Amino acid sequence: MIIYADDYMPYARQFFADFGEVRLFSGRKLQPEQLADADVLLVRSITRVDPALLAKARSLRFIGTATIGTDHVDKDYVQRAGIAFHNAPGCNARAVVEYVLSSLFHLTERYQWQLQDKTIGIVGVGNIGQPLAELLQLMGCQVLLCDPLRARQEPDFAHQPLEVLLQQADVLSFHVPLCQSGDNATRHLVNAERLQQIKPDCALINACRGAVFDNQALLAEAEAGHRRPLVLDVWEQEPTILLPLLPYLDIATAHIAGHSIEGKARGTEMLYQQLCQQLQRPAVYQLSDFCPQPAIQSLQITENFGLPDVQNLFRLVYDVRRDDALFRHHIQKQGFDWLRKHYPARRECSSLQLRGTAVPDWLYQTGFSRP
Repeated sequence: MIIYADDYMPYARQFFADFGEVRLFSGRKLQPEQLADADVLLVRSITRVDPALLAKARSLRFIGTATIGTDHVDKDYVQRAGIAFHNAPGCNARAVVEYVLSSLFHLTERYQWQLQDKTIGIVGVGNIGQPLAELLQLMGCQVLLCDPLRARQEPDFAHQPLEVLLQQADVLSFHVPLCQSGDNATRHLVNAERLQQIKPDCALINACRGAVFDNQALLAEAEAGHRRPLVLDVWEQEPTILLPLLPYLDIATAHIAGHSIEGKARGTEMLYQQLCQQLQRPAVYQLSDFCPQPAIQSLQITENFGLPDVQNLFRLVYDVRRDDALFRHHIQKQGFDWLRKHYPARRECSSLQLRGTAVPDWLYQTGFSRP
């Protein structure tokens, strides 16, 4: 069996070597000729899987993307071709949640907010939006939820129309898939018209898909003198992004919100499990077999720990300001893809054990591990 895997997928060789030969490729440079003998194709979001790419793939029987989103895959064509397809829903959800939290902590410090006094709107309440909402509520924030799909399916879901969030939220964080058209279209969900409806000082966070925000509209608003807190991890036209927008952003990063060691490797693990299931083979490996030991493994918490200390605790594991500094320093010389390719190791809060008899239970609920 010949397995082609994006070279940015952690532990692909370790997970899949037992199935056959694992060949690594660069995500943006994969050519149809390379897949002529492929049995399995494992990609990430930067590889467009369409009829052109698969034109010479005669033996392909399994395609997997180690991502939550699937808008880079022509699923209808893959289905017609009789090829099994799987994604990795929720694989990096925790990492994105921690990215958003770290960004919020930065904004609270920069603008001297009290986070508990802010109303935070979450647009898209799925694998990422739901745990983010729960964590913010644990921290005492008022949260407004907007998810029309869930509202139609779940009568008890606490849905608010987007227009309500635009008028009431102090922070808007977006976690929707990219849908180009239809009743649930999300392309340019934030555009020039909606920017006029949003509260003037409302912070905007995009850690889902770049085209959910009209980047030109953001730039026009900023250049017209209207500065609002802005966090962008994703951009339109990646990797060729709108660099003139950069000076107006509080946090700018290279589509790395979900790129913790655990988040990326969990996607690999989920595809491994799916291939095992398809081939009716037992799964003999798990993520813990390959993840390195964290630099800081445990921390003692005393009875003096309180809510104001949560920010420092999260930052001990991940501080988004590091990634913003890397982006601003390297983006023009090295480029967007280089930043993703050379992203430094980052762990999730689950890698840190909190010890002590005074650790409040809600702190474990935020993601840290018990001893």
